Formats: sequence, C-alpha cells, structure tokens
Amino acid sequence: MTDTAALQRFLDDTLGETATITVTPLTGGGSCDAFAIDRADAHWVLRRAPRYSNVAGAHDVLREYEILDAIKDQPIAIARPVVSCDDPRVFGAPFYVMQRIDGLPILTHVPERWAAEPASHGRALEELIDALVAIHAVDWRACGLGHLAHAGDYLARQITRWSAQLAAYESREIPAATRIAAWLDANRPPEQASALCHGDYKLDNVLFDPASPPRLAAVVDWEMAGIGDPLVDLAWALIFHPGPDGTIHLGMSKEPKFALDSLPSRSVLVDRYARQSGRDTTAIGWYDVFARWKLAIALEGSYAKFVRGQSDKPIHEFFGLQADLLLQTAGTIIETGRA
Repeated sequence: MTDTAALQRFLDDTLGETATITVTPLTGGGSCDAFAIDRADAHWVLRRAPRYSNVAGAHDVLREYEILDAIKDQPIAIARPVVSCDDPRVFGAPFYVMQRIDGLPILTHVPERWAAEPASHGRALEELIDALVAIHAVDWRACGLGHLAHAGDYLARQITRWSAQLAAYESREIPAATRIAAWLDANRPPEQASALCHGDYKLDNVLFDPASPPRLAAVVDWEMAGIGDPLVDLAWALIFHPGPDGTIHLGMSKEPKFALDSLPSRSVLVDRYARQSGRDTTAIGWYDVFARWKLAIALEGSYAKFVRGQSDKPIHEFFGLQADLLLQTAGTIIETGRA
C-alpha cells in the first residue's frame, strides 16, 4: 500500500515547511502512474515509475525530471518541476512532482468552447508547431544536457536500434518492415544539427487551454526525450494530423471534432516549422517514412505481447493492424517518390 504519510514527511523535509497533503490517483498517466497532489495553496502532479518496473526502467522517471529541471527556465511551455525522489520507500517507486497545469490533451474531441468557434481550430496546430520550434531551439549544452548526446550518426543508430527491437519481439514475419529499413539506411539524409527532442510529440502529449482561441499551455510526457535529429519530432507529430494528411487520428470519433476545413495542411505546417526554425526540411519525406516505420515497430511490440498472452489490454489486439497501416503508408510515400 502506498504510504501518503511518508510522502508528506518527504515533502515537508525537502521543502522546509509542514503542510497536509491530499493525494488523488489520475487516469491517463501514460506508462507512469500519476497522482494529483494538493498541498496548502499548491496544486501538483506526481509522476511515479510503474511499481512493476525493473531498476533501469524505474529510473526513467528521474531522467525525465532531470530534463525538465534543466530546461525549466527556457522559453518553452512545460509544467515546472518541483522535486524528485529516488527512494522507493517514500511512495512505492521513484517519482517526481511538477506543477499542475489547467489544460486538456486533445484526444477524442475538442473543448466545447472551441466548437463554438470552428474558424479558430487551425491555431491549435500552429501552436503545436511553434512550441516544437521553441523546444528545438533550446541550447541543450548550456542547459547541462550534453551527456544525453551520443557520438556518430543518429539516424543510422536509430535504424539499427529499431530493427533489433523488431527482431527481439520474435513475432510474425513483416517483410515490409525489413524492406523499409533497407530503404531508410540506403537513403539517409545529411545529418541535422542535434537538438533537444521530445521523442513522442503529438496533440495528446500537450495540454491546451480549454478557452478559445486555442492556446498551448504545456508540453507533457517527456519520458522519451533526448538529444537527436529534430525532424524526427516534426514528422512524428504530423502522423497524428487530425485531417486527411494524418495516418493515426487519436480516436477522434466523438463530437465535437476539429473543423477540418479550418486546419492548415501538413505542407503548410512543415513550411511554418522551416521558416521559424531556419532548418532545412527538404528531406521531410524521408522522415515521414522513418516515423511511420518506427511507430509501426513500437505498436508491433504491444501487439506481440497481446498475441503471447502477456497483455490483457483489448486495444493491443488492434495495434497489429495499425502497424500494417503505417508500413503501408510508408511504402506508398516511397513508391510515389514523395521521399
């Protein structure tokens, strides 16, 4: 059982004052457990490593805190970190505490106040791109994150890593994934200057103010962040474009939805990113293929667990079909010469 008394003692000792806390479990914490903490006038969120994690996995949450703490004074929208703890005796597993943001992820529907002003919906995607430009502009060396960078060709390492990941699943044969991997390796674009990358950048990993017009309040879920090629972040986000340019639509099945005729197209968003970041996006087609291939392999991992009986989440049964769709669209980009 989680000991909230121990958590309160830790917060009192670390922050230097005594205050009663209220702890409420939250849903939607991704791979981590999430809790709302109310303490005097402070309102926070605690992200805890899953209690079944191994030691290496358990420290991912502390790595996330380290990154947020390093960039907390940069001109980017994040929930400011408060404190971290590596002692599992305090709250069952390593954790960190951050500011609670009054905002909503865009997952199944848009906020009601947005629905009343459909012409403003495109602003949400513009804000998404603008926030990504700000993240990629962070001087990660000056922030003390240089140790997260690795020598050598980032994209080559990624292709090797994810190919090995797929092989490790020992699941079904997926010839398309092998063919696309070979194409990616043979057609790698020139390296981009390395940047701080979010690693899982998409609409439901940012929080928006529910008021209209759309305003991005914070970028969340930094557990996959690192130093790498920023165009991977851009291409990843565009897979989830809610219009016809997207491939995965985040379950946008309920009303109210985005007003699709008000949304900037994928190409307009790429141009916006290029103009504001000063980066060369002429090879974005390659990244479109890579992002779909990588996401397909990630989804295949969950599908393989479901097939082996190691996952009881019904959605994982459909991840195999999603992986096939992603690989199919990646192949189409190659075949039509858009990469």
